[in-house]
Amino acid sequence: MLPLPMRPLGALQRVLLVTLLTPIALIVAAASIPAFVLLPFFPGGTNRVILLLTTLTTYATALLTNSRPDP
Repeated sequence: MLPLPMRPLGALQRVLLVTLLTPIALIVAAASIPAFVLLPFFPGGTNRVILLLTTLTTYATALLTNSRPDP
């Protein structure tokens, strides 16, 4: 078996990570929709929605940033 160069291997790693983790992120986002709709009507709910959105954004950013192959 011939060793693959690191550049294509790193690109393949990124594609696999994003392919496997994107459905999980979409399921989490879809499961959060009822919270986005209902929480603003409760005391302190707006802050909780902002915290949820911040967490989802951080997760998506980490997924895309950390899946980059090293230069």
